[in-house]
Amino acid sequence: MADVTARMLALLSTLQTGRSFSGDELVQRLGTSPRTLRRDVDRLRGYGYPVETQPGPGGYYRLTAGRTMPPLVLDDDEAVATLLALASLGSVGSSAEGGIDDAATRAYGKVDQFLPARLRSRAVAVRESVETSHQDAPSVPAEQLGELAEAIGRQEQISFAYRSARGSETIRRVEPHRQIHHLLRWYLLAWDLARDDWRVFRVDRINDLRRSTTRYTARPLPADSATAYLREGLHKAKHAVRLVIDAPAEAVIDAFKYQDAEIQAVGPTTTELTVALDTWHWLLLPLAFLDVSYRIVGAPPDFAAAYRSFAERLLEASTSFASAAGAKTSQPSSRASLRTGSET
Repeated sequence: MADVTARMLALLSTLQTGRSFSGDELVQRLGTSPRTLRRDVDRLRGYGYPVETQPGPGGYYRLTAGRTMPPLVLDDDEAVATLLALASLGSVGSSAEGGIDDAATRAYGKVDQFLPARLRSRAVAVRESVETSHQDAPSVPAEQLGELAEAIGRQEQISFAYRSARGSETIRRVEPHRQIHHLLRWYLLAWDLARDDWRVFRVDRINDLRRSTTRYTARPLPADSATAYLREGLHKAKHAVRLVIDAPAEAVIDAFKYQDAEIQAVGPTTTELTVALDTWHWLLLPLAFLDVSYRIVGAPPDFAAAYRSFAERLLEASTSFASAAGAKTSQPSSRASLRTGSET
């Protein structure tokens, strides 16, 4: 019986990811037989879970949304992670009604009623003990993210009014491929039909979104991932600086948490950092806070020259300061001895 329970929980946990699975894929994932899989699916249906099945070639199993759902099958760690994820998402945005941050905040107060009874007390404890600091960011309607997700999943062309960073507005018709969350912003990677090329759009600047019944054939992404393509575009106007820092990766991550950086540990106390910068100045403050030794191993020539010049100016200023401080230190000492002599 224990094996059956564990197998059922594994099946349900897999189906609750929201995607469709072929029978062969589930058999391999769960290490069971096709016959056992069919029996387990029937059991789930008997428990009230709406499992949709498509037989034949291209068939699949999928857990569909029903009017009533039994409690979520989450272990203790997954329940805590769900609550913390909702709390974190709810803390980022402008709290606009209908925004994804607003929806996360509302879900944060409700999710425990869908958890098994044994986890509800922990959910309450997490909610009462956790606070999150607010971070301002453009709010994106939760409904719009859902519409885009469905359009991508069904490969439907969409149109919308788009406001550029300069405030100009255009009507765009695109094939949507991916949504990206990067540095507190939501983006859409799409094939722009009028420009016959890939484009990335800020989702908070999209208005009057309309889905169509016109379908498209998925295209190969223009990079290894949508996120990689976005970062390439964001970095076009920036300059890469590479350093080797004598500090653990955790310390470097903390110092550069607000920078778009690639950080790799090369040893317990050595880290390689590559950071994209608008100007050379952005590197100085995080390094000052780290207060460790480092080596700049790659930088544009003008950046390298600027760092050398700044270092020379700083050294000259510190030398002048040291000389002045030494003179001031010697002067009070002589005055003190004079006063002491006159008093005696």
